[in-house]
Amino acid sequence: MIEVRDLVYRYEDRGRTARTRSTDREGDSDGDGNEDERTERSERSDAVLRGVGLTIRDGSFVLVVGPNGSGKTTLVRHFNGLLEPDAGEVRVNGRRVDEDLVAARSAVGMTFQNPRDAFVASSVGADVAFGPENLGLDRREIDRRVERALSAVEMSDRRDERLTRLSGGEQTRVGIAGALAMEPDHLVLDEPFAGLDWPARERLLDRLAGLHRKGTGVIVVTHDLTDLAERAERIVVLSEGQVAADGPPADVRGRLAALSVREPSPAES
Repeated sequence: MIEVRDLVYRYEDRGRTARTRSTDREGDSDGDGNEDERTERSERSDAVLRGVGLTIRDGSFVLVVGPNGSGKTTLVRHFNGLLEPDAGEVRVNGRRVDEDLVAARSAVGMTFQNPRDAFVASSVGADVAFGPENLGLDRREIDRRVERALSAVEMSDRRDERLTRLSGGEQTRVGIAGALAMEPDHLVLDEPFAGLDWPARERLLDRLAGLHRKGTGVIVVTHDLTDLAERAERIVVLSEGQVAADGPPADVRGRLAALSVREPSPAES
């Protein structure tokens, strides 16, 4: 289970500006005890994430949606410690992420919008094996995990192929396999359909649905709900760094247009 509690995050330049303002005001308080409160409100208003709180249970299929700049990617990168919050906390399976990064990153696998950004090897199999190798597993267990992960994305016969020879959709599948090789409780995918043609998108959707049926939690970050809403159990909508809506698709879809989220037309869905 992923638990997010009152999460606040500022990028470095914004945080530095806020802290500078706070430092400049030191000694200027009117003595009413409200200076720290005003500083906190000012810093939070400049934050990318502003007091986000949510819980994602194991085995669920969740969409995290919102317009560009709403904080979607920033939020999910806290789930396994890729980013550290300025305030609040994230817990995975009951433990704070910052207390055990290895456990968090084993439990929450993540793929990025451009899978090439995460590749660390030249061949498919070597890249997928990288995570399990860093866990210190023996060779037999590593090979088992790699084969199972590649089979899940139908890439077993491409194990020895160079990554540079793969299409964009195939590279996305390798990125997913790399995350699956860690045998995570949750798989987070950041804009996984970017750059894919329609057949590749549908194939990827089918594979995600299959993983979900087998018990893996699936969290998809997207700005486009086409062909997704009917597959998900829950939609979390971010707007200006806060949770603006959260619930089953049937309850949330009526609010999407007002929150600048593209709702697919009946013909598309």
